Amino acid sequence: MKIVFTASEAAPFIKTGGLGDVAEALPAALSRIKGNQVILFLPYYGKIKNNPNIETEYITHFTMDLSWRKQHVGIFKYKSNKRKLKVYFIDNEYYFNRDREYGHLDDGERFAYFSKAILESLIKLKIKPDIIHCNDWQTAMVPVFLHAFYNEKLGNAKTVFTIHNIEYQGLCHPYFLGDTLGLDGSYESKLTYKDNINFMKGAILSVDALTTVSKTYANEIKYPYYAHGLSPIIEEHAFKLDGVVNGINLDTNNPETDQALFCNYNKKTFIEGKAKNKEELQKKLGLDVRSDVPLIGMVSRIVSHKGFEIICDIAKELMKWDIQIVILGTGDPSFENMLRRIADDNKSKFSLNLCFDSKMASQIYAASDIYLMPSKSEPCGLSQLIAMRYGTVPVVNATGGLKDTVIPFDGADNGTGFNFQTFSRGDLLDALRRCLEVYGGNKSAWNKIVTNAMEYDSSWDKPAGEYMEIYTKIMT
Repeated sequence: MKIVFTASEAAPFIKTGGLGDVAEALPAALSRIKGNQVILFLPYYGKIKNNPNIETEYITHFTMDLSWRKQHVGIFKYKSNKRKLKVYFIDNEYYFNRDREYGHLDDGERFAYFSKAILESLIKLKIKPDIIHCNDWQTAMVPVFLHAFYNEKLGNAKTVFTIHNIEYQGLCHPYFLGDTLGLDGSYESKLTYKDNINFMKGAILSVDALTTVSKTYANEIKYPYYAHGLSPIIEEHAFKLDGVVNGINLDTNNPETDQALFCNYNKKTFIEGKAKNKEELQKKLGLDVRSDVPLIGMVSRIVSHKGFEIICDIAKELMKWDIQIVILGTGDPSFENMLRRIADDNKSKFSLNLCFDSKMASQIYAASDIYLMPSKSEPCGLSQLIAMRYGTVPVVNATGGLKDTVIPFDGADNGTGFNFQTFSRGDLLDALRRCLEVYGGNKSAWNKIVTNAMEYDSSWDKPAGEYMEIYTKIMT
């Protein structure tokens, strides 16, 4: 099967969030399946072009119409020995050689250009894909443009659109339809929603298959609380909606080989290994060095969406408990300031690190006993998967991918963590108390939870197989 994967970012080339991880790992996993050829298209951002560690070769260039505009399109290819996975970059200095990847006033035009340039590039490269897999609003116009201009030229390729976060939909002024997209009035109803051009709506109506990054999130976005205004559209097209839980990179996230750790370990040696990492992190952060105290870790954006309104609400109460907390991340200044005051008053048991440090993130995953993730909503979530990989027991809100991946401890031998059902301080405190009771009162049960968590299959093999089933279904 010939699969074209389109995204606005992908590690190791460029990454600002979880999409970057997915767009690295999923195409690679798909390319390992016998009979597949996978092509990844990315913008040729200045940070990629000017990175001496990324070797590319020039392929060709041409001029493309974007409504009345005549825009340059350059195609560069990543130099790699992987025959079944190719990476192409769309080059345009005006659109992509900027100080940051997102957050510009003309983002709608930039990514409309990118979406159309992908399709034009496929024609120039003489590639006729079976599947074109698009991701989030930045490539949502690909299936719309495909049906408007390229269906016959590209051999009637089938399309898949994955919603990683429905909050960001690609909203533009109504004039955008003709002035920038170059589409006539027949497309107005497909793209207009609540007086705006909505890229994501256009993709939902145009694609053959619609996916999200967990089964629970696929159900949640049918409801207004989660859908950020798109629930009627999602519900109308639920017949082509499915959820596929993300995986993580098991080579990168591996406590047995992670060079950032103070001590490496595996599921047979985690008791000693995690104890050593905990001791060293306590020393590094100025916490009391105690093996018996439960250490709770968080690596997160410090924003309301991630549950920090509850964290700030209960922080003073938690400081009365015999626990330690370490937080790494940045975000909303109001939450940062509240947490800073708590940390200043409790230096021996609360460590606040307002930065992002990938080395420290690994150390927190390895050293912590408990990983706290009380998100209001979470399409999939990667942190809980990484925490389990490192033998750190997650306490999560039962939403989205958190519900799908964290199996509640049943009091016997089953479970990989603890959850709570409603986004409230009372339920969160109750879940933490249940978790701490097992940690402090039943070490054999606790060690079984840790073992279960470390054995949880978070590889990309299963998601890749599920996507192949979706691709096959829409091709038949």
